[in-house]
Amino acid sequence: MLSSNETSSCINTGDTTWVLISSILVLSMMPALAFFEAGLLKSINTVSLVTQIIGGTSILSVMWHLIGYTLVFGHTYAGVIGSFSNILMLDVPYDDCSRHSPNIPAALFGFFEMMFAAISPLLITGAFAERLCYKAFILFIIGWELFIYYPVAHWIWGDGWLNKNFEVQDFAGGIVIHTTSGVSALICGVILGQRKDFDKYNGEFPPSNLPLAALGGALLWTSWFGFNAGSALQSGALAVSTVVTTQRAAVTSGVVWLIISWIRHKPSATAVLNGVIAGLAGITPASGYIDPQYGAVIGVILGFASYLSIFLFKHKLRIDDALDVSSVHGITGIVGSLAIGFFGQKSFNEDGRDGLFFGSHSPYLLGVQAMAVVVTGSWSAIITIILLKLIDKSVGLKVSFDDEIGLDEGEHGEQAYEWRNSIIEPQITEQQIHSIIRGSVSHHIQQEQRRLSLIAPPTMTNPSLNRRINVVHQTSKLEETL
Repeated sequence: MLSSNETSSCINTGDTTWVLISSILVLSMMPALAFFEAGLLKSINTVSLVTQIIGGTSILSVMWHLIGYTLVFGHTYAGVIGSFSNILMLDVPYDDCSRHSPNIPAALFGFFEMMFAAISPLLITGAFAERLCYKAFILFIIGWELFIYYPVAHWIWGDGWLNKNFEVQDFAGGIVIHTTSGVSALICGVILGQRKDFDKYNGEFPPSNLPLAALGGALLWTSWFGFNAGSALQSGALAVSTVVTTQRAAVTSGVVWLIISWIRHKPSATAVLNGVIAGLAGITPASGYIDPQYGAVIGVILGFASYLSIFLFKHKLRIDDALDVSSVHGITGIVGSLAIGFFGQKSFNEDGRDGLFFGSHSPYLLGVQAMAVVVTGSWSAIITIILLKLIDKSVGLKVSFDDEIGLDEGEHGEQAYEWRNSIIEPQITEQQIHSIIRGSVSHHIQQEQRRLSLIAPPTMTNPSLNRRINVVHQTSKLEETL
């Protein structure tokens, strides 16, 4: 280790500062995701979502420190998975760089990548929300991380076969994160089945707290700049172009969703929130490889693709993906990953390649991207099916208590909102109803009498005041009757 006043010559302090900030921004996506999902789902399942996401973040972060980093970025075993050379993150220096992070400390790179590993399976909570029991949830995210995220991340971002043999491009996780989680979300929706009243609401359940969802969506939007631009691992021109590309795709996709919702019925807050998230997710893989001008074009495509896919999955196939993760993240992740094959420009990233529209107009990159999407999507689907079947046989998948109680009470014994207590109290008696009415009437009479006492005595020339006094007298008789 170097002394406290020394740094390795490879470390750039500006780049290090930017990646530190980006890491913290990505960490804030965890509570943002909890707020976003809780606001769009039933209030009686709020605690469940918070516990799943915050508890899941903690578990997945511990896993990353124990074995995750080394399985993803360790030296490869036949291009399939990393070695155990950095188990417990041993020999990962804080004062020197690595082959994966040439300008920042290797430990910071590991910390930044931990955030991606933590949030990836948590995106699927929006698909199986309000149905999966907590034991099954814990087993699922652990299995998903071990058998889907770690291998796929190694294949594309580590020394794996898709990277070394084909140079598959995924700047910030369109394939590694959004394609895999989106495919898994669709499988979860199929296997877990529909929630109660799915047909009543045609799959579009009313949100319980739109301001909370908007707060979560705004935090996700802000954090996404660290998610995408932080993946540049530097604070220069590449980070700037990535930020601009990300914003253009997000807002154009949001406008598409807003217009469609307005044409169908009325301009919807839920729609524009989902539209922005769809644009953010979809531009993730391409954000560091394309001209920002094309970010807007891709954003329009992402908006239409994600919105229309909901009609296919939810309204035609009747799959209950609660918050449309398969469309907002999965379809957009696939579209954005393929978009690199068309719009990629080596001039914006020396590690990239020219797509079909640039350079020699070669279709090679498009073919490679399509192959990677098919391989990783298929792998994610197969492993998800196996995981759900095994968990169902061991601890069961779905909750078994009354839907009206909710996961908060049934699974965690806690409530998000105190007013829920009034719902589970015994039915109010007739005597209590009369008592409440008498109290309200008495309070009204007392207020009127105090008000009238401040006004001059009634006269024949003040009929309005006389009428008010008569009303008070009549109300007093009503109180005596009660």
